[in-house]
Amino acid sequence: MKKTSPLWLFLAILSLSPVFGQFSEKKKDFQKFEGLFDFYYDSKTDKIYLEVPQLEKEFLYVSSLSSGIGSNDIGLDRGQLGNEQVVFFRKAGNKLLLVQPNLKFRALTDNALEKKSVEQAFAKSILYGFPIEEEKDGKYIIDISGFLMQDIHGVTERLQSTDQGSYTLDKEKSAMAMDRTKAFPKNIEFDITLTFKGSPKGSYVRSVVPNPGLITVAQHHSFVELPDDNFEKREFDPRSGAYPFSYYDYATPVEESLIKRFIPRHRLEKKNPDAEVSEAVEPIIYYLDNGTPEPVRSALLEGGRWWNQAFEAIGYKDAFQVKMLPDDADPLDVRYNVIQWVHRSTRGWSYGSSVSDPRTGEIIKGHVSLGSLRIRQDFLIAQALMNKPFAERDDNYQPMLDLALARIRQLSAHEIGHTLGFSHNFAASTNGRASVMDYPHPQFSVKNGEIDFSNAYDMGIGEWDKVIVAYAYSDFPKGTNEREALNEILEKATSDGLRYISDQDARPQGGAHVFAHLWDNGKSISDELLDMLKIRETAIANFSIDNIRTNEANSVLEDVFAPLYFFHRYQTEAATKIIGGLDYNYTVKGDGQLTVAPVDKRTQEQTLKAILRTLDADEIAIPKEKLSLFPPRAIGFGSTRESFNGKTGVTFDALSAPETAADMTLGLLLHPERASRLIQQKALDPNNLGLEEVLAEVVSNTFGKNLKNSYSNEVQQNINFRVLFHLMNLVASDAVHPQVNAIANMQLKKLNAMNMENAAIKGEISRRITDFYEHPDEFKVVDAPKIPDGSPIGMDCFH
Repeated sequence: MKKTSPLWLFLAILSLSPVFGQFSEKKKDFQKFEGLFDFYYDSKTDKIYLEVPQLEKEFLYVSSLSSGIGSNDIGLDRGQLGNEQVVFFRKAGNKLLLVQPNLKFRALTDNALEKKSVEQAFAKSILYGFPIEEEKDGKYIIDISGFLMQDIHGVTERLQSTDQGSYTLDKEKSAMAMDRTKAFPKNIEFDITLTFKGSPKGSYVRSVVPNPGLITVAQHHSFVELPDDNFEKREFDPRSGAYPFSYYDYATPVEESLIKRFIPRHRLEKKNPDAEVSEAVEPIIYYLDNGTPEPVRSALLEGGRWWNQAFEAIGYKDAFQVKMLPDDADPLDVRYNVIQWVHRSTRGWSYGSSVSDPRTGEIIKGHVSLGSLRIRQDFLIAQALMNKPFAERDDNYQPMLDLALARIRQLSAHEIGHTLGFSHNFAASTNGRASVMDYPHPQFSVKNGEIDFSNAYDMGIGEWDKVIVAYAYSDFPKGTNEREALNEILEKATSDGLRYISDQDARPQGGAHVFAHLWDNGKSISDELLDMLKIRETAIANFSIDNIRTNEANSVLEDVFAPLYFFHRYQTEAATKIIGGLDYNYTVKGDGQLTVAPVDKRTQEQTLKAILRTLDADEIAIPKEKLSLFPPRAIGFGSTRESFNGKTGVTFDALSAPETAADMTLGLLLHPERASRLIQQKALDPNNLGLEEVLAEVVSNTFGKNLKNSYSNEVQQNINFRVLFHLMNLVASDAVHPQVNAIANMQLKKLNAMNMENAAIKGEISRRITDFYEHPDEFKVVDAPKIPDGSPIGMDCFH
């Protein structure tokens, strides 16, 4: 047997010493940060070394984007959160692995082997492997620089998916951002400046980056101590208005469901749970971005504080507060719930996100992102609706600003609501203004020939909002049967007539709920659409050069007019959902609510009649006398995505605007899913409205019109061709019941045989129909000029 020489043994030990001793010799030259994990920064190499005091101990890892690109279309905003993950360090050979356990599948049991069997059944994820720089006294030093300096937020993937080009991380132009790298007892925060190099392809990136071949952003990493295990989960109920948080528990008895559903919520407890009114052990405090200017700042503070009304209603005193973010605080510091004012080059989404404990659903940090251009769009709408606001002086902007600020207050409350754990309620507008979690259309009226703004937006929290806060945050006295108490809250809401329907049932194309609509008002959808058309007609009649200031270009006037012209778009969306629509609730056994029922024929017929007004040239043509306000666009005032589109080159296209509006209506009314629903509706009740009747009414009220006014007639012809294209689409669609194809085909043949006064138009319709039947595989709906960006009257939300 060969013996090991003492010299060789000494050399072997010596060769290992740099791995386990070199760091201690150098760390005196490093900047030390003491916190949840101690770490060291070596400015010479721009590296960060982390000290891991304990293996297998779980903590929360959160990534985010601390500075963004500024394009709504790309969707990489300042302050955008990534996903939170429970992780821990595990030793494997000469490295530490950062392990993310699989929390979707669990076994909540005291049986360790049963837990282990589930853990081994489903894959986990190892996020990174770190060579051990030093091991001493049970502590490990690892270099985490490579982990931090990676594209954890998926910037390159987003740029590629939005067709902006192919980019890679340029580490030579990237570095640690130590001004935002900090350590605290319960969290440590790292900020990294990352530069991506590539070949720009799209217009979005070119419009916002000074050198689109080099895109520099900052990404943020947070290591956070997990909350203690005293948080009490609350069961999810589909009637509650809260989001569901779920996982599978394989220790569940066979007779019960594997999936467990709870609601995400902040931890909130009364100091005295037996008292009728009590302060909170720890109040929920939100902080407003200190970069928010006035008067927006005051409006956002006021709107956010509305939520305290709901917490007061369940016996809390000052449990919900909104303050200004301290000047030295970082908005991405997990210790702060933040309302952030986000700038982009174009209008974009506002949204409420959160950092939650994936084990329990406890919300650790609420994070609201509000698009700063939103208020300017609301101002523009008010400017269009006012009667000659700048006729006498150019500083008469206060009424418009007041309207915009009223909407911003509501938006603040709305997005905070998402971060409290609450979903949209698009049926709330049927109960007046029952919830800030609806999308509110400004409520206008006509008084003395002018538009009255006085009741545009509500002030304060709604009755439904008090219900969802009561369900999510009530602190019940000991001995209370929580499930029964929660059920009483929801049953009382039902008996009070409050309705709740959320996103998937409210969207304009796929949705079918009679009462759940975006940007609408009132219980009668058809009456509200007619009111909208009356407001639109009045405002257009009043519209003049005095809707802009002195010395402003007429091109600005055209931009002011655009949202006014399409003012009816959202109520039209709501109205089309009544056709083939349903009334239903998120019911549970024994709650006594209506489960599901079709909309009655009379309501559908009244609504269809109102919808057909939006296909009438006399209704939607721009009055001829207004066209002189819109010359070709001036130099320096080019069209944007929020401008009218047309087919006449530099001149304003008066025929394309109604064509665009009509195409919007027809795309919703004759949507393939709606057509199939009408087949089913008629089959279940032969007395109800069917697809055949709807198509006949559409054709009769478009092709059946004989307008003597030449301008109105040409507008109507454009509308009629949109009907033709959408009818062909139903004939050709393979996403419908065959009965839809058959009925649409029959109507198309009737149309081809219809007598028409204009021989040229008749010939063109016949030519297109003949081509359609001869070459069905080549058919596609001819695009109408694109409608200007509209939603939002404000913006939609992401969560």
